Amino acid sequence: MMPLRQLVERYLSHAGAFGKPVPLAAFALSPAETERLFAAYDEDYHISRFLDFSEAADPQARRFSVNGAAVTHVAVDAEIQSIL
Repeated sequence: MMPLRQLVERYLSHAGAFGKPVPLAAFALSPAETERLFAAYDEDYHISRFLDFSEAADPQARRFSVNGAAVTHVAVDAEIQSIL
């Protein structure tokens, strides 16, 4: 599993700043790894409160299942830095 610090660094490399949605596909993991990673962080209350998953209206966007929810993007709140 990718450490949280690495996930946040990868997120920032794509978003440029906290709070901007990034496609989950941008993390360059296999679909199964993407779903497993984000599902695990979504299940952890101390982490999940800083993650905002969304589903793009674009039918071409790559969809993943995160704990049963169809999602395409994630935005990370800057406050996540308090637990890194």
